[in-house]
This record gives sequence, structure tokens and C-alpha cells, in this order.
Amino acid sequence: MSQQCPPYDVSYMQRTRDFYRAQGYENAYRWATQESSVFAELQKPLDQSRLAVITTAMPDTPEGRSHREVYALPCSPPPESMFTAELSWDKLSTHTEDLGSFLPLAALSDCAKRGELGSLSESFLTLPTEYSQRNTLERDAPAILEKLRNEAVDIALLVPL
Repeated sequence: MSQQCPPYDVSYMQRTRDFYRAQGYENAYRWATQESSVFAELQKPLDQSRLAVITTAMPDTPEGRSHREVYALPCSPPPESMFTAELSWDKLSTHTEDLGSFLPLAALSDCAKRGELGSLSESFLTLPTEYSQRNTLERDAPAILEKLRNEAVDIALLVPL
């Protein structure tokens, strides 16, 4: 018997604010923001660009299960699973058993083989969901940027859970 999806959208931002307020926090949760953005038009066509995937899932290893941090993992072969149990999403409506649904490494590799994408980076990256703006802005974001630059990546695809 399949479960039905709720007939409404879930306002995660408001739910998070309400959750923190219910926990007794006086100040509403504030997400990390960046005043200047690196979003820009592509500098070259997609079929000539190198793409990296960034996910908020962690490696399904003892280290990945216990230490949420930036990891660089090989794209090929894609992992069989990722650790997602500690993340929050509407688990009645979806799941993470199908790796390709949230970490599309095989599909992107196929795009590169067909010439639709220049190449897929050697590694995909994990980015922890972090409640500390300081950690996000001062530790994780610079680590991600360094890894992207080291692999000469033109495009980063963020696939958050």
C-alpha cells in the first residue's frame, strides 16, 4: 500500500523557524547568506565545461557517519549508497534508496559520453548541512572552493537533501 503525499507544499523555512521558537530560542534561525554571489553566466558552452557535483549527503562509511565535513569522493565508480539518515526531508513522500535520484553521477557521466557535457570532475564533494554560519562561511565554503579550483571545475551543481 503506497502512502499519499500531503496535498500542500511544506514551508521548510517557516517550519524551521517555528521549530527553533518551540525549542525556546528567542532569536529566529538565520541561514548563512553571501552578499556577493559567484553565480554567473557560463564562460564557455556546456559541452566544453567541466562539472562537479556537491551533495549534503555524507559517505556511507564509519567516518562519514560520525564526522560531517567536506569530503572529495571519486565519481567513478559511483558509490552504492550515501549516509542520509541524519538529514531531514519529507520521508513519507520520498527516499534516498535510489542514489541516482539525488546524486546523478551516472546520468552526468552519460551526458559527458554523449558530448552534451564537456566532462565530469574526478571527484564529487560532500558539504555538511551546518547550523553555524561561521563554519559554513569560514571553513566549509573555502574548502569546497579550493577543491573545485584544484580540479579546474567550470560548473558546480549543488544537490541538497
